[in-house]
Amino acid sequence: MSHARIYADFQNLDNENRLRLTCAGTFEDLKKLGVELREGLVLTFYTDDEDDDGNPDELFVDGTVRFNDDDQLWVAEIDWNALRHASQSQRGNGNVTTAR
Repeated sequence: MSHARIYADFQNLDNENRLRLTCAGTFEDLKKLGVELREGLVLTFYTDDEDDDGNPDELFVDGTVRFNDDDQLWVAEIDWNALRHASQSQRGNGNVTTAR
């Protein structure tokens, strides 16, 4: 199953270790893909990274969208153990739709 691929800042976490979906890149991708955040929506989140040789190799992970009532903003629950590099998916491990 393919999920929309949305940029997120993997360093921007709430108190429960969930991604805060508040950065400009997130909003840009949501707009480009016509995605409206809602409770329980599953998306693929990505961020910039590089391999050992300095070549671009984005990190990405699937997550479930939740509304953080305390902070009044959208977040994504992530299984951090499922974090993977784009190069791993190019070897036959994933299908994603991207805005970029």
